[in-house]
Amino acid sequence: MIPALIIFLATYVLMIIFQKVRPWIALASAAVFLISGLLPWGKALSSVDFNVLLMIFGTMGTVALVIESKMPMLLADIILSKVSNVKWAIIVLSLFAGIVSAFIDNVATVLMIAPIALAIAKKLKINPVGMIIAIAVSSNLQGAATLVGDTTSILLGGYAGMSFMDFFWYKGRPGIFWAVELGAVCAASLLLILFKNETQKVESRERTVVTDYFPSVLMAGTVLLLIAASFIPDKPSITNGLICTVLMLIGMIRSVIQKKRPQAVLDLLKEIDFDTILLLFGLFIVIGGITEQGVIDAIAQLFDRIGGGNLFWIYTLITWVSVVFSAFIDNIPYVTTMLPVVRGMALAMGVDPTILYFGLLSGATLGGNLTPIGASANITGIGILRKEGYTVRNSDFLKIGVPFTLAAVIPAYIFFWVFYA
Repeated sequence: MIPALIIFLATYVLMIIFQKVRPWIALASAAVFLISGLLPWGKALSSVDFNVLLMIFGTMGTVALVIESKMPMLLADIILSKVSNVKWAIIVLSLFAGIVSAFIDNVATVLMIAPIALAIAKKLKINPVGMIIAIAVSSNLQGAATLVGDTTSILLGGYAGMSFMDFFWYKGRPGIFWAVELGAVCAASLLLILFKNETQKVESRERTVVTDYFPSVLMAGTVLLLIAASFIPDKPSITNGLICTVLMLIGMIRSVIQKKRPQAVLDLLKEIDFDTILLLFGLFIVIGGITEQGVIDAIAQLFDRIGGGNLFWIYTLITWVSVVFSAFIDNIPYVTTMLPVVRGMALAMGVDPTILYFGLLSGATLGGNLTPIGASANITGIGILRKEGYTVRNSDFLKIGVPFTLAAVIPAYIFFWVFYA
C-alpha cells in the first residue's frame, strides 16, 4: 500500500505544479503502476471507463459543431431583446449561460456568451468585469445539472450507473437537477442584489444569422436518445458513449460532405479536448492501482473515523471538503479519486451511497467558484477580460464568487439531506 500511495501523491503534486502536462503525468503514473506490478496488466483496461471517455469525446465534437453554427449566439440575441437594463441583462445572460452549460462544456459556454457581455459593456461604456465573472460562475453552477453538463457529471453517471433521466428523478425522489436549479434560483437572487445599481438601458442588437440547424438537431437528438436509453433494461455499459460518439460522427461526415474537403475532420478534432480524455484514461488506471493495493479502502476508513461513523457528519465533511479542495485543484482528478472512496465509506456504514455521491458532485462542481483558479470557466473568463485590457483583481472575483458559491451550495446541501438521508 505504501509504494502505491507515494506514487499517487507524487502524481497529484506534479499535476498541480505542472498543469500544462497533466495528461502525460497521469499516463506516466499509470505506466509506473503497470510496470511495477502494483496493478496487474490484465486489470488495466477493466479499470478504464470507456463509456465515460466516449461520452466526453462525442459530446465535445457535437458541441463544437453547434458553436460553429452560431445557434447559441442567436438564442442569446433573442433573450437580450427582451430585457430593459444592464442589471437584467446580467441576470438573464447568467441564467442563459447556466442553461447552455447544462448541455455544453462550461468553457465553451463562456467563450460563446462573454463576447455578448463585452459588446453591451463597450456600447454603454461600463466595466464588464462583474458581468463576465457572473457568466463564468453561472456556467460552473449548472454543469452538474445533467448527465452531459460537465465531465464530473459524466464521471458520476458512469461510476454509479446513472442514466440521463436519473439526474432528474432518482430512486423515486427528485434528482440532482432540482438541487442545482434551487441553487441557481438562490444565486440569481443574490446577483440581483449585487448588480442592483446597474440600471443603464439596453437596446436590441442585430440578431445573429444561423444558416445550419443540423448541429442543433444532432445535439437535441443526443439528449433524446440518452433519455430513451434510460428506459432500456440491461443495456450494454457502453451505450451512452456510443450514442454520443455515433451522432458526433454523423455530424462530422456531413460537415465533410457539406464543405467538400476532408480537412473538416481535422478542424473538428482540433476542437475536442484530448488532454482531458488522456488525463482521465491515465487516472482511471492510477485509481485502479491504488484500489488494488487497498489505498481507497484505507482513505474511506480514515474519513469514517473522522466522521465518527455518523452519516450526517460524513456527508457534511464530503460536501464542504469538496468545496474547499475544488477551489484550488482541478475537480476532474479529485472526483475520479473520491468516487470509490465515497462508495467505500457507504459500504462500511451499510448505507446507500447516493447522498454522498451527490454531496461530492455538488461540492466539487460548485466549489470551483470560490476562487479565480478554481474552475476552467473562471480562468477563461478572466483571460478574455485581460485580453480586452481589463484588470481583474482577486477581490473583484471573490466578492461575487464567494457569496455565489454559498448561495448555491447551501440550498443543495439541505436539499440532498432532506430527500436522501
